[in-house]
Amino acid sequence: MAVNDDCKLKFLELKAKRTYRFIVFKIDEKSKQVIVEKVGEPTLSYEDFTASLPADECRYAIYDFDFVTEENCQKSKIFFIAWSPDTSRVRSKMLYASSKDRFKRELDGIQVELQATDPTEMGLDVIRSRAN
Repeated sequence: MAVNDDCKLKFLELKAKRTYRFIVFKIDEKSKQVIVEKVGEPTLSYEDFTASLPADECRYAIYDFDFVTEENCQKSKIFFIAWSPDTSRVRSKMLYASSKDRFKRELDGIQVELQATDPTEMGLDVIRSRAN
């Protein structure tokens, strides 16, 4: 599975310049490559991010999570989320599962990985607990 250059570019912009809050990636089965489906402005919330994931299709996503530590320090962590809802097609789940590691290697700077099959597995409370 090829990775479109735009994926790496957008990820670098999120990581270095914080141009985006999140990026949603999709596997384009026709061209056999991972492409950028949607980017979220820095002002968007976590709810905006989760709403941009389709309910019954797999996606990869990057989310830049800002939080404050117990020592009152402002920090951020870059999450890689493999979204694979139970209701998606088996073939799609297999395709995303088998391409995930190679895709992740292309994006240097991921700090936390999360696998989610329904929205509760990637709730804000889960993200918070994994960030610390």
